[in-house]
Amino acid sequence: MELRQRLLRSLLGENPFQPATSWWRAIELAVLIRHGLPPGRGLDLGCGDGKLMRILLDAAGARLRLVGADIDALETRDAAASGIYEQVHTVPGERLPEPDASFDFVLSNSVLEHIEALEPVIAEMARVLRPGGVFLFTVPAAGFHDCLAGPLWGDRDLYLRNIDRRCAHYRYWDEAQWRACLGRHGFDVSRALPYLSRAEVQRWETLSRLTAGALDVLVRGRMRPIEIQRALGVRRRGLRLPAWAAAPLAAAVAAGMPASAAAEGAGVCGCLLIEARRHP
Repeated sequence: MELRQRLLRSLLGENPFQPATSWWRAIELAVLIRHGLPPGRGLDLGCGDGKLMRILLDAAGARLRLVGADIDALETRDAAASGIYEQVHTVPGERLPEPDASFDFVLSNSVLEHIEALEPVIAEMARVLRPGGVFLFTVPAAGFHDCLAGPLWGDRDLYLRNIDRRCAHYRYWDEAQWRACLGRHGFDVSRALPYLSRAEVQRWETLSRLTAGALDVLVRGRMRPIEIQRALGVRRRGLRLPAWAAAPLAAAVAAGMPASAAAEGAGVCGCLLIEARRHP
């Protein structure tokens, strides 16, 4: 089975209530796997409940020494129980209780766009990485808004602001902006790979409009998506969709899209994978 579809099945098995996010993450994790995961001892910055990392490691056939960090205590409780991490910290990204140069790599998957005060976090990653260590992360890119189809009716600017609020996206930087920011903290960008084509972004947009977007309208924007999920009781640890049910759901989510991922870097893309190295 093609890698992206296998990932989609696994993600929907763990999170059947998040078809839009699962679609996005399946494409994203496939890009990370094709890029290759760094060796050594690593930090998972914004680890959440650990489900995403477990799916990534299983699909990549990788065994990594990992420490997790996240600000949400309910998420880190589940991450600590997952058995994936040597240790899990419930802390902001700029205050890690780890010694200088204690990691060979930092991996951060669709996290940095949610951090309003970013520079202190980048500085902290430079502190905890050894010289020559790898900072590998994925983020929405400058082309994200351009890839969206927009509202069915009404004002496009208001529509985009509502998506950014619901998704808690603070920035959409291009490669040059990331190079400048990382360079200020002692990093050299060794690779910047665009991914998530316009068609793939619009598939996410359609799925999101029917799920999280509809719920956001019902609660009038007063709750974050994760708070809605908890209120509905669908984010409980151990709640899974069996494989026989995840398979047709994955087929429906991906229906009509190319069987293999669109060529990375072709045309306007919604996301970037960045690999940066700490100065020796």
